[in-house]
Amino acid sequence: MKICIVKLSAMGDIIHAMVVLQFIKKKLPNCTIDWVVEKSFSAVLENNPHVDNILTVNLKSIKKNKSKFFEQFKILNNYGKKNYDVVIDAQGLLKSAIVSNIVGGRVVGSKVVGFDKDSIRESISSWFYNQKVYIPYEKNVIERNVKLFSTALEIDITKEDILRKEPFLYTSKKIEKQYNIIFVVGASKLNKIYPKEKFLELAQRLDSKVVVVWGNEEEHRTAQWLNTQSELIEIAPKGSINDLIGIISHSKLVIGGDTGPTHMAWALNTPSITIFGNTPEYRNTYITSVNKVIKSDSYVNPLKLNKNDFSIKEIKAKDIYEIAKELLIG
Repeated sequence: MKICIVKLSAMGDIIHAMVVLQFIKKKLPNCTIDWVVEKSFSAVLENNPHVDNILTVNLKSIKKNKSKFFEQFKILNNYGKKNYDVVIDAQGLLKSAIVSNIVGGRVVGSKVVGFDKDSIRESISSWFYNQKVYIPYEKNVIERNVKLFSTALEIDITKEDILRKEPFLYTSKKIEKQYNIIFVVGASKLNKIYPKEKFLELAQRLDSKVVVVWGNEEEHRTAQWLNTQSELIEIAPKGSINDLIGIISHSKLVIGGDTGPTHMAWALNTPSITIFGNTPEYRNTYITSVNKVIKSDSYVNPLKLNKNDFSIKEIKAKDIYEIAKELLIG
């Protein structure tokens, strides 16, 4: 069976879908799995033994230059010549549905599978699938992915499978240093970022070496400020996604908001605490014995996130510390 997965972005969303790969390969050992992804996120999939081919696109370039549409269409059309048996749109957006249809719509009898109109925000996307899967949008993202893939491929993936998963991010970097605690101080939205002053208080309570990872200049400035405030806090060197995987895989605990690097810890079975404010903790991660969450008191409607909800700022550093203490002892 030739399978193609379409999950274009972003880092955390790709990771949440990648968890199924190891189980697909166990259940269907002779299958091939290709993955269509935005080039800027392709490194998350690199070195993964369960992905046979990473098929990159740059659809974001079309926003800046409309003429790029024809270039990207040609790329996708060439991918479609691989004649897949099943194409699975794990994104559920109009653009990913169109991509899935271009890549998988040419072979008679092939399946293009995605969520039905009642399971996604952009309901028009479901028009492009010939097999549609229902699971409420507000359900846990891991459970949604499991339902989609197990239905499309007619295999069984259980909750126990997910809880017993093997780490599924890989790096070509040789990491010799053992890191202690990692702070993830940034996120894609301001109201998903925990205050730097409370990160400092948390570091002081932990009284242990902390390394701050960063991905842009604003996050770097936060890391520098924290570094000047405490000798316990170090700044990670600027690196690639490959480097980040290596750092997180060699750490004892990762603490950060609802963002890609924190979700990496979950993928690597590294102990973690994910801090939630305006996004739903019950939906956006999968709690395990070593992966915990802490949520503000605000109500979250996953169908309509409140842009003015900055309740993440209200979470007390001492409450995060109590969870961290248990994880570090355990």
